[in-house]
Amino acid sequence: MTMTAWQGILTIAAVALGTLCTRFLPFLVFPESKQPPKLVEYFGKALPYAMTGLLVVYALRNTPILTGSHGIPELIACAVITLLHLWKRNMLLSIAGGTAVYMLLIQLVF
Repeated sequence: MTMTAWQGILTIAAVALGTLCTRFLPFLVFPESKQPPKLVEYFGKALPYAMTGLLVVYALRNTPILTGSHGIPELIACAVITLLHLWKRNMLLSIAGGTAVYMLLIQLVF
């Protein structure tokens, strides 16, 4: 199914409006001159860790622990990510290092 020209224009306009609202609305609702509510401050501190945990669970949800390599490459890669992050405190290095180790393990070892 294809869109007409007007449907395409309306879709692009809706996406642009939605993006603009999500980008600018927080600055309008919580200006820099006012203290944000305690709940918003709590969410600002707690949600990054909650999202990280959610991503870990999502990434490891289909790991086969009863067949094949029993999740050993995934476990080693998670350990490498954790150790690199504790050592260097660099998120990009941790993610890239863990990904490289995982890919090497599944291509060359397991």
